[in-house]
Formats: sequence, C-alpha cells, structure tokens
Amino acid sequence: MRMAELYPTGEAVEVGSLAFTAEDIVRFARDFDPQPFHLDPELARNALFGGLCASGWHTSAGWMKCFVSFWADECRRLAAEGIAPPKLGPSPGFTGLAWLKPVFAGDTITYSVTLLGSRAVTSRTDRLLNTILCAGRNQNGEPVIRFESTVLEFV
Repeated sequence: MRMAELYPTGEAVEVGSLAFTAEDIVRFARDFDPQPFHLDPELARNALFGGLCASGWHTSAGWMKCFVSFWADECRRLAAEGIAPPKLGPSPGFTGLAWLKPVFAGDTITYSVTLLGSRAVTSRTDRLLNTILCAGRNQNGEPVIRFESTVLEFV
C-alpha cells in the first residue's frame, strides 16, 4: 500500500499529543537551546514571552517523537489487517518552519500530519516523494508550529 492510498490528500491525521512540563523545557534547553526564557522561570517572566516557554526546536522534536510512535502503531495495525504498510524512508528536508505561538510550561500540543501530494522521483523509479504538512495546536486549539516536509517512500 502506498501512503497516498492510505491517507487522502488534504486530510489532517492526528499523530499524538505531548505535554510540556517546566522540567522538560529546562532539560531540553540546557542541552540544546540555553536561552534565559527557556531556562529560568523568573527571568522568563520578565522576558519577551512573559513566561517559561519551550524552545521551538523542542516543539519540533515533539512532532517527530509523536510521529515516530504513530507510524510504528500504524505499521502494526496495518500488518494485523494483512496490509503491507508503506515503506517510508528519510526526509530529504523541510521548508516553511514557523513557530507561531510560544509553547509554555503546562501546555499540551496535539500534532498532526496532512499529505499534500505524492510524486514519482524521476531519477529513481523505485521511489516516491511525499510532501506533508506537519502541524501542532495547543490545548486551546491555537496553532503553535507548522512546516512542510518531504518523505521518501520506497515502492
């Protein structure tokens, strides 16, 4: 089965949710984005965002964490139904990354993926290139992250 047969173009599919705790925000920031508004709640209160918030990279990594878990579950589900799941490969890149709203300690982000299109790779007839919209909304339904990615599919 191909991705385009499994997921209709233009229909968002939820891939999971992730709660952002103050501890997780600080731990991620300490290792990867040590800016004061990601590290210190007191300093963050007086900074641009008005409170401790997650790094955009943390928010992005949350999407990947949820997608990988979702995809593993989907592969198991399809196999149990006797359907060969699409064989996805790596992503050759992404475009249009936008962190639309800060993700604060206590927020829960629900992530989704939407298939935008699929095309054959002209130089490799055994591969397709899928374009997907990756997004996340907070518990109030407000968009917090969006980017387009491409994913190889082996056929």
